[in-house]
Amino acid sequence: MTSTADHADLRAQLDALTTEAFRPDLAEIDRRSTLDITRTMNDEDAAVPAAVAARLPEIAAAIDATAARMARGGRLVYAGAGTAGRLGVLDASECPPTFNTDPSQVLGLIAGGPSALVTAVEGAEDSREFAAEDLSAIGLTALDTVVGISASGRTPYAVGAVEHARARGALTIGLSCNAGSSLAAAAEHGIEVVVGPELLTGSTRLKAGTAQKLVLNMLSTITMIRLGKTYGNLMVDVRASNDKLRARSRRIVALATGAGEPEIEEALSRTDGEVKNAILTLLGDVDGPTAARLLDASGGHLRAALAAARNL
Repeated sequence: MTSTADHADLRAQLDALTTEAFRPDLAEIDRRSTLDITRTMNDEDAAVPAAVAARLPEIAAAIDATAARMARGGRLVYAGAGTAGRLGVLDASECPPTFNTDPSQVLGLIAGGPSALVTAVEGAEDSREFAAEDLSAIGLTALDTVVGISASGRTPYAVGAVEHARARGALTIGLSCNAGSSLAAAAEHGIEVVVGPELLTGSTRLKAGTAQKLVLNMLSTITMIRLGKTYGNLMVDVRASNDKLRARSRRIVALATGAGEPEIEEALSRTDGEVKNAILTLLGDVDGPTAARLLDASGGHLRAALAAARNL
């Protein structure tokens, strides 16, 4: 059971965090007009991209290190509690349809398990041990990358995940919104995006959550670009799992090749609907099996496969 002294210590820790700071200038925000509050909130949010921009060198270094591990078969694993954990799960869940990754290649772990996505799980975020158990359950290896996410930078679950992963040789990234955080100190790559006090005191689903989402967008998207999952700014590894994505697949082939509808349909038919392969058959003038072989030899990088096709 947590003692009064423990509560006092935790309160002192929170008092020292920028993300928990009280804004006297907003103390009567509830008395303002709705339009005025929306303007204030929008002004607050507008400062987030600049805070992210200040950390771009650290973000880029983390991306390059992540891509190098994943190119050798490693996975990208997010670990966090509450909003931070949900953002990690969200980013992970969008990788298979966007980049045709295996669902096990990018994973999101949230303190308390899947039920914590919709309901708070009491005490889950306070346990380093739960994080170690969750990482052990997925068979963590030294090729993997673990991203601990915590607005405060002190959440035991996120810090514990990074500590456990680093002790086992995995690449570690600590993403927080406070300077001098325990999370950044524990990780090989610390990324501290300091967005300042929130509109609602301590509500880190606001600016801190937005900042984390922007950084996670970069981590996954640019890593996938480095892994050859795109051709220019086209999602050539998109998985056509519904009508919208099937239409998008055909549009991507058209944008990449300039081919007409009959040619596109034939190319997709010859490549079992694989967009990247279809583009290669059209631009490289090769058949489906040759396209598959060239892409396999190039590690899935379409530009390299296309160069090889033109040299056949």
